Amino acid sequence: MIRITREIALDEGEIEEEFVRSPGPGGQNVNKVATAVQLRFDIRRSTSLPQPVKARLARIGGTRVTREGILLIDAHRYRTRERNRIDARQRLIGLIEAATRKPKRRVATMPTRASRRKRLENKRQRAEKKRRRSRLIAPDD
Repeated sequence: MIRITREIALDEGEIEEEFVRSPGPGGQNVNKVATAVQLRFDIRRSTSLPQPVKARLARIGGTRVTREGILLIDAHRYRTRERNRIDARQRLIGLIEAATRKPKRRVATMPTRASRRKRLENKRQRAEKKRRRSRLIAPDD
């Protein structure tokens, strides 16, 4: 079990990892050893996450989420499998933690009368400045 928050723990059986050849650093082994990790997490079928968190995770995941609802994380920052594996898992945990936080509702507000007046006055001053620039009078010879 991977602990995300006090209430949410992720079952390791829900995470699928595949090791592939890495486009990143690797020295002489770069074309021989599969050190990059491709982590897959099926958001829709997950039993560990509540429904609102699943919806937010799918939205936060963006292009990393397939049409089938599978979150893909590629990790190839490091030269070793283990460090890339840890990196991929930590990125997954970070995304899930971000999805557990409810976004704040925006409270609609109106600008004050003074701020509207100030904005319009600044706008008039800028317009006047630009108008004065364009009226260049050619000198008479």
